[in-house]
Amino acid sequence: MGKRFLGPRIDSSEITPEDVWLNRRQFMRAGALTVPALAGGTMMASAAPRTGGEPLRFTTAGNGDQGFSTDEARTPLDDITAYCNFYEFGTGKEDPARYAHEMTVDPWSLEVGGAVKKPGKLHLEDLLGSFDLEERIYRLRCVEAWSMVVPWVGFPLHSLLDRFQPLGSARYVAFRTLYRREEMRGTRSFTSIIDWPYREGLRMDEAAHPLTLLAVGLYGKTLPNQNGAPIRLVVPWKYGFKSIKSIVRIDVLEKQPPTSWQQLAPNEYGFYANVNPEVDHPRWSQKYERRLPSSLWQPNRMPTRMFNGYGEQVAELYSGMDLTKHY
Repeated sequence: MGKRFLGPRIDSSEITPEDVWLNRRQFMRAGALTVPALAGGTMMASAAPRTGGEPLRFTTAGNGDQGFSTDEARTPLDDITAYCNFYEFGTGKEDPARYAHEMTVDPWSLEVGGAVKKPGKLHLEDLLGSFDLEERIYRLRCVEAWSMVVPWVGFPLHSLLDRFQPLGSARYVAFRTLYRREEMRGTRSFTSIIDWPYREGLRMDEAAHPLTLLAVGLYGKTLPNQNGAPIRLVVPWKYGFKSIKSIVRIDVLEKQPPTSWQQLAPNEYGFYANVNPEVDHPRWSQKYERRLPSSLWQPNRMPTRMFNGYGEQVAELYSGMDLTKHY
């Protein structure tokens, strides 16, 4: 796989030879179903559920005390990939699975700028080959009151930010999704209400938290397009719309960035968007959630937990804040 990527700018002597790079790409695209376990606890997805992607090399993060895993039943792959919010492809839950294949994800690059010492760009190969990937099994809670348990594969966001060396004045991190009208039919719809491209943001201490993940995989393979390929954010204690998909740019900022849903309906979608059963959406209660899979006869309804059950890990981030005001 060549030498590890050490920063946004590298000497030509450090570039991976073309034959090594091509061999790696061929291996990734081969999609072999059976690969033996590797030493040291590292594994490849073996006969994993179908995602439409390539197997990823990762370690299993089994520390439930730190919130990296849960004993709760994982949501089946078909539900995760068929029931999505990705308005770039339409507002229906089935629209992303139906149309997201029209989005090109290779080649892909992620640019990082703003209040950093070393602004630059990483290509997808850098992202997959430069960071130690691990599986994190997180609860996902949508603001619409449905939820899942998802086995992501990725790496902590702070690992990426550290490469670009944020300045001491940095207070926020802003994210931007791909905006390509010809490949994203939802952005061309006359019913579209979002000012594209889709944008999200975090406070710096939230971005640096160990739970905050940049996911590149799902169920052991690269992300399906409808779930945010090739790289997305996962912030498990916040409502799902904060976990922005298909990221192309990250900016480190001194001031709070505008975010898409907050700009569209600030009385309904706050900047923080922490899961909170005591703060209802203006049009529905947040006290309960519907865990997928569910049906009319088996609604699988359960109480919502503060911070989506991650309060022990993240509550201190909001010490002294009025969470009914900073919702």
